[in-house]
Amino acid sequence: MEITPSRTVSRLGFWSALFAALFSVSYVVAQVAEWLGLLGSAGGPESTSTPLGLVVLLTPSLFLGTAFAILMVSVHYYAPDDRKIWSHLGVVFATIYAVLISINYYVQLTFVLPRLLDGTAESVRLQPFLFVPFDSFLYSVDLLGYSFMSLATLFAAFVFTGPGIERAVRLFLIANGLVLPFLALQIYYPPLIWIASVWAVTFPGATIALAVLFRRAARATPEATVTPVTG
Repeated sequence: MEITPSRTVSRLGFWSALFAALFSVSYVVAQVAEWLGLLGSAGGPESTSTPLGLVVLLTPSLFLGTAFAILMVSVHYYAPDDRKIWSHLGVVFATIYAVLISINYYVQLTFVLPRLLDGTAESVRLQPFLFVPFDSFLYSVDLLGYSFMSLATLFAAFVFTGPGIERAVRLFLIANGLVLPFLALQIYYPPLIWIASVWAVTFPGATIALAVLFRRAARATPEATVTPVTG
């Protein structure tokens, strides 16, 4: 069944997918640099970030939450009526993800970072808000957020049933959804982070494929015409 969304849906879907791809790739590049010790940390996934690392890692991640939520809304309006239950679930889980990670990253950038820079990070009132890999409250919140993102992509995958670019979108979304257990359980077994790192391929792949899909949909949808009123 051929889907012809409005140009507004197609354009919003394209730009949100494009920005989600850019923000996710920016994060991936920053994370690789962090693990290599290029941002001032000791390197590896268990090292706590420096102030520079927090800025470079969390700024694109913060914007990614909004871009992904808008993208899932676009997918919902793209979906045919008999598939909207899946896209609606995607919107719900994407919203939970966006709220969780936005609170987390905004706290890190506006509350924790200034205190790291002025040397007061050791104060007792700051300790619960420090982002320590595998050993902090907010790291668990982060894993929960990305677990909901995986659920969002897994359910949204059922919207896309066609061949070609829809098939590519479906496979990338499902693959990203299957990362869920390796995200959720790595707080108990940190080496699972290496399997969860496949997110660096599955999520950018899904958003790039969605950008292509919405771009094609926009080109296939004729511009709205206004019929003049004659007296």
